[in-house]
Amino acid sequence: MINSVQFKSFGPLTELDWQNLGPINLVIGNNGCGKSFLLKAIYSAVRTLESYKRGKNPGSAAEILFEKLYWTFQTEKLGDLVTKSSDSALAFSLTFDRQKFSYSFGKDTSKMISTLENQVPPRGSDSIFLPAKEVLSLHQIILNSRVQDQAFGFDDTYVDLAYALQKPVASRFAVDMRMLSTKPPEDGSVALAGVNTKPFKQACQMLEDMIDGKVEYDKAESRWYFKKGKQRFNIGVTAEGIKKVAILDTLLNNGYLNGKSIVFIDEPESALHPEAISRLLDIIALLAKHGIQFFLASHSYFVIKKLFLIAQEQKLSIPVLSKEGDSWQQSDLLYDMPDNPIIDESIRLYKEEVSLPS
Repeated sequence: MINSVQFKSFGPLTELDWQNLGPINLVIGNNGCGKSFLLKAIYSAVRTLESYKRGKNPGSAAEILFEKLYWTFQTEKLGDLVTKSSDSALAFSLTFDRQKFSYSFGKDTSKMISTLENQVPPRGSDSIFLPAKEVLSLHQIILNSRVQDQAFGFDDTYVDLAYALQKPVASRFAVDMRMLSTKPPEDGSVALAGVNTKPFKQACQMLEDMIDGKVEYDKAESRWYFKKGKQRFNIGVTAEGIKKVAILDTLLNNGYLNGKSIVFIDEPESALHPEAISRLLDIIALLAKHGIQFFLASHSYFVIKKLFLIAQEQKLSIPVLSKEGDSWQQSDLLYDMPDNPIIDESIRLYKEEVSLPS
């Protein structure tokens, strides 16, 4: 599990030290404040750690990190990621199970990341970034844009997700013995080893109940379908909210995610009605209780309030990073709702409502 992250002169993140992270972590703020940017920066580091020394990949950690930053942020040179108004080098650091991973580079950097420190052992799990938009209807287009065209457009969060969705079920459906633990993790979570576990199956069933069906990939046609009972519908005529929920269900069912994965979700509220948002967050809480770590970025009062209720009911620490003006503030939903313009506006509207003449 990621314990902390630090940023310095990293695009809009001029100075940030987020400590004491938990199973569920929330970033809130207005549009354009850097929420998605922050999640992508952490995701790039995590995927570097997961690709390093895995399979036939011979690249060094610095080479893998360059590719991930290049295709995630799609800048002509890495130095463009350094805060333009800063005279300092970009610096990033995270601790993963109390082990450090960090790197830095300056504005003149093109490809070579000269300063990188990695104490994190190679990972056997996979993490994923779920964008605000669904990808099922664009699945083949996303892959073609990278494999055939090698062109900017869909960043690596979309490409990684497209590959993860087409992962064969049989290859990871069995329990991965590398993920089994002989003792409980230090953070108190329960180590899980793939989809063949009761909580994961329960989460899948809850997701499928939400959308009253599930999605399936037809290899012969290279096309996704939504299956409801005995009926099958083209993915193009399926509601975006259904497709979004189905993506998480698919990643659990095909074994891509396990009890050591990290899931980044940008705007979990996107395309979902309030009841569906509430049910989705309950499922996230269930998965977080059994090992998966979540990072959520939102500007929805409904998401904040629901997570506050989860924190109170389950006595669960849910760290919050909140953008206020030019600074980031840290709080925890276990103790209180954070001070933030999103919450202030919701309260203002409520006061305006109750003040209306009857």
